[in-house]
Amino acid sequence: MGVVNVTPDSFSDGGKFLDPAAAVAHALKLVEQGAEILDIGGESTRPGAQPVSEAEELRRVIPVIQKLAQIKIPISIDTTKPAVAAAALQAGASIVNDVAAHHDKNELWKTVAEFEAGYICMHAQGEPQTMQQNPVYTDVVREVGEFFQERMGTLLNSAGIMPGQVVLDAGIGFGKTPEHNLQLLANLRSFTKLQRPLLIGVSRKSFIGNLLGAAVDERLPASLACAILAVEAGVQFIRTHDVAETVQAVRMAEAVLARKKI
Repeated sequence: MGVVNVTPDSFSDGGKFLDPAAAVAHALKLVEQGAEILDIGGESTRPGAQPVSEAEELRRVIPVIQKLAQIKIPISIDTTKPAVAAAALQAGASIVNDVAAHHDKNELWKTVAEFEAGYICMHAQGEPQTMQQNPVYTDVVREVGEFFQERMGTLLNSAGIMPGQVVLDAGIGFGKTPEHNLQLLANLRSFTKLQRPLLIGVSRKSFIGNLLGAAVDERLPASLACAILAVEAGVQFIRTHDVAETVQAVRMAEAVLARKKI
């Protein structure tokens, strides 16, 4: 899953692709590099990011999705707003990536159900503005697993979303300390018992910098290490800014794992 941030303030590439033409060109480059899904976002969710209006988010993402819909690759809209999700799905997206799945988003879920869209259910604690100030868990792996179980019940029984529409994302960096992130990455296999595809997004994230002292543009090796470990643990979707390098690392890991005897 290649990341296309149509924002001025994303932590890694804010402002580079705010112009729709630049965003489309970047997305097409990611597809050439091997991206199988494009994740389009018009509102930064980095720690401390400020929300944007519905109208502004629509202005940023819809022209990009309309252009990219012509190339027939699955498009994910990274949003928490029901109206943005609906407009994006109408424009050609087929997946809603919901980083606020911990909220009761009845209207958003209704939209997902009506369009029969894919739905990425991500765990988070708190809001982007405050989520990294003091995240606390008794047992982060157990609590994220319990969240997934509760959300699956709500989505299936109350929102009308079918199991086959749901992908689970542990939300690395969303209301977690570096230690919480490491615990989740070390125990990703525990979430496979829920029998839904798993997604991780670790690309260039700040916890890598906190652990290793690496600047944003120096975090590729650590991001690839996390991606390979995730694939070995049973994760099916890797959300990344660095598509070509991640595809090569993942394909190599898959080739080795396919020959594993134990």
